[in-house]
Amino acid sequence: MKFTELDRKMRVYETANDLVVLPGVLMVARLDGRGFTKLVRERHPFESPFDPRFRDMMVETGRHLMDCGFNFLLCYSQSDEISLLFHPDEGSFGRKLRKLNSVLAGEASAKFSLLLEDTASFDCRISQLPRAVDVVDYFRWRNEDAHRNALNAHCFWLLRKKGQDPKQAQQALDGLSVAAKNELLFQKGGINFNDLPQWEKRGWVLRWVPITKQAADPNTGEAIEVERRQLALDLDLPMRDAFSEMIRSLLE
Repeated sequence: MKFTELDRKMRVYETANDLVVLPGVLMVARLDGRGFTKLVRERHPFESPFDPRFRDMMVETGRHLMDCGFNFLLCYSQSDEISLLFHPDEGSFGRKLRKLNSVLAGEASAKFSLLLEDTASFDCRISQLPRAVDVVDYFRWRNEDAHRNALNAHCFWLLRKKGQDPKQAQQALDGLSVAAKNELLFQKGGINFNDLPQWEKRGWVLRWVPITKQAADPNTGEAIEVERRQLALDLDLPMRDAFSEMIRSLLE
């Protein structure tokens, strides 16, 4: 069998289940660290529940993803997850889900592994969102999840540091209201949750911002100003409606 015939025959098995995101549908990629609880608690004991060193590795991974060949408008991260908002016109790989998922997971895994100097991996899934309001709701969902997880994490690790084992700490928190958890932090640890760094409670964002740079005209050599863009890191995100408006403005 000639190669062209063999290639045509076998390619069908590789592409038969290809799913493509339709034009006009907005896309958000979410990457999650695989097995990161063991990775960053046992093999690499970062400070619990939050460690700026781990955050900085996630930021550098986000920077890499934002500039790895796709047109992204925003990178939002909390804990060991990263959400990337594609530009509405992004058409890389014909918008094939298997390509987008595999390439992004590979890029994130490679970058974080280099930073950690150990093997780390991410999975990836694409949310297909029909309207701008759905994009806003997606990021609002992840932002509120960050707040909930941060409160739980601070309570859990406070109890662990007070001598409780993981099962005891979790049982102590089961069924507690948000107000009760805030009170637990204050009474047992002297911690006012509202005073904790905003990046711990709400995550952080990378987005492109325009800048003006001095350059030389290639034809005349005269000094000119040129418009460029660079990534800006925001560790102090607005909350609730202000956060939603920040996301909404990116799609206008």
